[in-house]
Amino acid sequence: MRNVIIHRAEDDSPIDVELVPQKGAAAGRRLFMLGPAGAERELAVLAPLAAPGTASTPDTPGKPDAPRRKLPVLLGSGLGHAIEALLQRTDADLPIAIVDKEEDILRQTGLRERFTSPRLHWIHAADSNAALTALTRWQEKHGGAPLLPLPHPFYLRLDREWYQNVRTHAEASSRFDFWGKAVQPRFADANPRLLLITSKYFLMGEVAAACARLGVSHRLLTIDDKEVGKTDFVEGLLKEVLTFRPDCILTLNHLGVDREGVLIELLERLQLPLASWFVDNPQLIIHMYKRLVSPWTSLFTWDADNIPELRAQGYTHVHYLPLGTNPERFRPRSARERLSFRFFPAKISFVGNSMLYKVAQKMRKNAFPRELLVGYRETAARFSASAERSIRRFLLEGSPGVRAAYDALPSDDARLEYEAMLTWEATRQYRAACVEQTLPFAPVLVGDQGWKHIFKSEAPTWRLHPEVTYYDELPQIYPLSEINFNCTSQQMKGAVNQRVFDVPAAGAFVLTDWREQMDELLEPGKEVIAYKDPGEIRELVAYYLAHPRERRRVAEAGRRRVLADHTWEQRLAAVIRTMKATYGG
Repeated sequence: MRNVIIHRAEDDSPIDVELVPQKGAAAGRRLFMLGPAGAERELAVLAPLAAPGTASTPDTPGKPDAPRRKLPVLLGSGLGHAIEALLQRTDADLPIAIVDKEEDILRQTGLRERFTSPRLHWIHAADSNAALTALTRWQEKHGGAPLLPLPHPFYLRLDREWYQNVRTHAEASSRFDFWGKAVQPRFADANPRLLLITSKYFLMGEVAAACARLGVSHRLLTIDDKEVGKTDFVEGLLKEVLTFRPDCILTLNHLGVDREGVLIELLERLQLPLASWFVDNPQLIIHMYKRLVSPWTSLFTWDADNIPELRAQGYTHVHYLPLGTNPERFRPRSARERLSFRFFPAKISFVGNSMLYKVAQKMRKNAFPRELLVGYRETAARFSASAERSIRRFLLEGSPGVRAAYDALPSDDARLEYEAMLTWEATRQYRAACVEQTLPFAPVLVGDQGWKHIFKSEAPTWRLHPEVTYYDELPQIYPLSEINFNCTSQQMKGAVNQRVFDVPAAGAFVLTDWREQMDELLEPGKEVIAYKDPGEIRELVAYYLAHPRERRRVAEAGRRRVLADHTWEQRLAAVIRTMKATYGG
């Protein structure tokens, strides 16, 4: 809280602003906008205009190396002295942005009502990233020229973090004139260059390793989920665009794509294509970005069932790209190489989360209304048993008792959380039903403590092993089981998961649930053994435990097929071929 006092001249024009904070450590301390220096203090912010290649320097047609005219950005409107001087000193066609979040001061100075020139663009937002989004769009509207930040010292004192964030972004735009340098033909060279946007998600590490094995030039741009759309990420991206000159950007699950569309609009302006590979259900993600359709975006999905709906949402470049494996990581091991694990070797094992705690955490975090929680298990079971692949469509079309409460949720994020919770609950039920069929064979379950609650009434024939790491321990675990059991998440009713490729690559045998898309990837009965109903599991387990030669035959055939067709190198090569065919030349 603060009091705003406007000091005025005899003609009622404002000559200074005085702020008196009412709370906090600064309570009672007066802060003046201009002080004794008066208008000269405000006009001093225009000093950068005198430098070469600034707003007063017009573009020189036909000379690509000539400095581009910069777009002035006032950080704080002051008392109008700088605005009036900018309008007088710069070209009559030069746009000017004014970024100012101090609504209480603006109301009393009346500057927005006083300065109505079409050259002026006012930006006001409580969040600095929202202001940056508006500023970027204004910049693109005016040809993407570099920005020239003109910070008023008074506003930096008011909220240094907010105004400095905008200032840093604008200065980065001035240092890196990417618009004039970065647009170039894509995939013109024989060796493509890929910029990989990565976080802690393990799969991008496999993609980067596949790039290295193929000899594909690549760089990693690391991003934290909290940095999406932030200045540091955008600036880092622009540096890579200028120095590395990528032919395309590759990301997973739309990581790095902000909902406001800053990245998509930026890449479209740069004519730099984006390949976004969904390795989780895109319907739990993509609907948040449905306004961000761009011809410079290509979507790849590991589940072919998603393609019609993604195209119906306006995406013209949508492609099927199943998961794969790293045969250097998942491979047969000699006795000397093998690590030792408690409960292993095992006749049969299942590696997977019970989903019990994941469902509970979703419910605690979101506090869904009672109407959505009563009978949620039955809703999840009906979705699991239905032929519908999209849980969103199932809720909208096949679950009228839930739809009203679902529609009444306050945001898309809340609806997304509920969809995810139901998907996880459907997976929990399905996994429990499938794994239960293996209990007579004393399986080793590698996962969380939730399995103890799910099977607490069962005789203690099965054993629980702690969760293992994907990169180091899991490749060792698979060859130590006579049967590696698999049951797929309910987020993918038609597609296969990664275990179908990893286990054969490790030289081991997998018994998995059948999925429609499996038959195009592995030959049933010869390269993979699958059950179509949980009722078939016990008979299949008993048979293949009793027939080790047949297990070895299937495992060897599966490994040959996986190495021939289903490695990360082959998936990456498919992405490059598709992107080159779409955007090359």
